[in-house]
Amino acid sequence: MRKLKNNELERLSIDEFKSAQKTPIIIILDNIRSLNNIGSVFRTSDAFLIEKIYLCGITAKPPHKDIHKTALGSTDTVDWQYIENTIDLIEKLKADNIKICAIEQAENAIMLNNFKIETDKKYALVFGNEVKGVSQEVVSASDAVIEIPQYGTKHSLNISVSCGVVVWDVFSKLQRFK
Repeated sequence: MRKLKNNELERLSIDEFKSAQKTPIIIILDNIRSLNNIGSVFRTSDAFLIEKIYLCGITAKPPHKDIHKTALGSTDTVDWQYIENTIDLIEKLKADNIKICAIEQAENAIMLNNFKIETDKKYALVFGNEVKGVSQEVVSASDAVIEIPQYGTKHSLNISVSCGVVVWDVFSKLQRFK
């Protein structure tokens, strides 16, 4: 095997990315403190052609050097918007028939590996604060809560890692129906 060179990766240009058909996934970042986590989520969103990122509450917005450091230019490709109040956003998205899924450990949560995709739905995945997680108010307003199975002693993942795991899983499940 030989590692591929950058010019062999068939990367989209910014214009090609913007006009490409997007994956029917929206990411909501609810009160994320770390600018590096925000940048990492942008990069993951670019990789999987995510439709949009909503930055809510205390979540910082581009342009910012610490977001840029991990986003590597993906703030220029992925559509994003700042909405101060997460609940207001969730109500708007629900009115547009978008299924809201909080990523959290909660009673009656669906384990990610058991989460079934509805092919006629668009999904908004909510990721919460590094310390407090997704707020109870947002969990209560969600249509479903998805939990990432974990078997070690910590039972927590970095938010950007959680985003990568969940987005890959949902993206993979959606690809089966194409």
